[in-house]
Amino acid sequence: MFTGLVEGKGKVEGLKKSSQGMELKICPLFKMEDLKIGDSVAVNGVCLTVTKIENDCFWVQLSPETLSCTTFKDIKLGRKVNLERALRLGDRLGGHLVTGHVDTVGTLIRCQNRGQHKILEFSLEPNWMRYVVEKGSITIDGVSLTVNRCHQSSFEINIIPHTAAMTTFGELKIGDKVNVETDLIGKYVAKLVSPWQEKRDLTVDFLKEYGFF
Repeated sequence: MFTGLVEGKGKVEGLKKSSQGMELKICPLFKMEDLKIGDSVAVNGVCLTVTKIENDCFWVQLSPETLSCTTFKDIKLGRKVNLERALRLGDRLGGHLVTGHVDTVGTLIRCQNRGQHKILEFSLEPNWMRYVVEKGSITIDGVSLTVNRCHQSSFEINIIPHTAAMTTFGELKIGDKVNVETDLIGKYVAKLVSPWQEKRDLTVDFLKEYGFF
């Protein structure tokens, strides 16, 4: 489990593709202390397991499933990525609950400077927009953010200067793809209420039948 508060950036310094997926060598651009084989690290929002450590760098493996639903299928050497180690019991939860299980890929379609801040708009498939709520939480490339506004097939977020400097958001360009994890609680609520979504006529008998009384 993660919080979406990125610790810093890393750089992809090694890449091995195979029929079994992909291996990446990532070199943090900051001090990652006490990193061990088997640890979980969110890399651009994707929960990955450290399989090997070389000096100050580490290797992770990506399965075909991970490649199919994230931006890693198009990753290139030299690419910078956001890094966050797994949450420890007792840590402050400054962002929101993030699993590192990316739902889908979004696309940056608008970037507007507003003073020192930036307004970014990302397009998203309509079937995933049902989990995006104004003033709710969303994770983009591993960064916990608040949704400013929702549209039919896109949403807007605000980037403060600190976030732009600490993460890869300062380097995003129009057309760039990003990993998106929608709010965990929203997905569970949607799953729980789905049996009643087609029920149009709410009656006392219906509510009693399903335990509301």
